[in-house]
Amino acid sequence: MTAGAPLLEVQDLKMYFPVQRPGVVARLRGQGAEVLRAVDGVSLTMERGEALGLVGESGCGKSTLGRCIVGLYQPTDGQVLFDGAPVKLGHGKDATRIRRAQIIFQDPYSSLNPRMTVRQTLIEAMRVHHIAPNDALDVRCAELLDLVRLSQRVAHAYPRQLSGGQRQRVSIARALAVEPALLIADEPVSSLDVSVQATVLNLLAELRKELGLTLLLIAHNMAVVRHVCERTMVMYLGRIIESAPTDELFTDPRHPYTRALLAAVPRLIPGRRSHAPALTGDPPSPIRLPPGCRFNPRCSMAREVCLQTEPDLEPGQLQVDRAVACHFGWTEPDSPPLRSPSEDSP
Repeated sequence: MTAGAPLLEVQDLKMYFPVQRPGVVARLRGQGAEVLRAVDGVSLTMERGEALGLVGESGCGKSTLGRCIVGLYQPTDGQVLFDGAPVKLGHGKDATRIRRAQIIFQDPYSSLNPRMTVRQTLIEAMRVHHIAPNDALDVRCAELLDLVRLSQRVAHAYPRQLSGGQRQRVSIARALAVEPALLIADEPVSSLDVSVQATVLNLLAELRKELGLTLLLIAHNMAVVRHVCERTMVMYLGRIIESAPTDELFTDPRHPYTRALLAAVPRLIPGRRSHAPALTGDPPSPIRLPPGCRFNPRCSMAREVCLQTEPDLEPGQLQVDRAVACHFGWTEPDSPPLRSPSEDSP
C-alpha cells in the first residue's frame, strides 16, 4: 500500500480481442489481424469509500473493464494499480491484491455453483483465501447471511431453491466473505424484478457505508447510478466520453450521447417531454471504428471536425471536476450541423 495513493487507478487501459487471422492475400498486403476494441484507452481513479457509476449501452465495454480491474482478463496495454501496486494475474503474492477487489455478476443463477449449498459457497471462498480458521467458518457464514439480510435457513438451500433477489444477496455475501476493499457490481439488478431492484440497491448502499467499501457500479440504467453513486462516468465504444458528479451529469449533461441516454429515461410527470434528441441507430462496429469522433454517425451536432479528429476527455476551465470528450462540450459550434434533425429521426 502506497501512502496517499488512491485505492484504484486505471491507466490508459486497452483490451483488444482478436477476431480472425488475416488470409494469405491480406498478409501479402501487410494487413494484420482484425481486433475488437472492447476497452480502448480508459483511465480513471477511485478514492477510498467512493461510489462511482459507469453507464453506457450494452456492448460498450463496461463489463470488460470490470473484469480487467479484478484480474480476470490480462489487458492488452495499460495497467491497473490497486493501493499503488500493479494488479497481475496469478495465485502468488498478487492474489491478495486481487482478493481485495471482488466482482458481483449480472446473473446470480449462472455465477453460483448449482451443486453447492449457500453454506458451502461461502465457506469455500473463505477457505481458499484463508479468511478464518475451520472452527470459525460457520460463525462467519452466519454473520455474512445477517449482513445481507438473509435468514439462517438459507444456508442449507441450493441456488435453485432461492428467488432471484435471494441469489443476488448470496452473490454479494460471497464477495464480502473475502473482506474486499473494492466491490465491482456489474449490472447487479438488471436480471431482477423491478420490485426487488430497489431492495438490492439499498442493500449495496447500506453495506458500502457500514463496511467502508469502495463501489464501482456498472449499469445501463441511468436511474440506478443516480440512486447510489456520487460520481458517474459515461462509456461509449470502449472509451470514457463524460465524467461528472452524478447530480450535475443529470442536470447539465455536456455530451450529446449523455443527453440522448437521459432523454430515454421514462418521465414521471405527465406532459413533460425532454428536448434532447433521441438516440437513433446502432453503435458502429468496435472492429471498424469510424474516423474522428466515434459517436459522429449518430450525433445531431456533428460538424466537419467531428469526422476528422477524435476529441480527448478534457476538463472544463470552470468545472475541473468534470470532463467531456466532445469538440463542443464546453463551447458552442460556429457552423451548422452536417445533418438536419429530420435525418436522425427513425
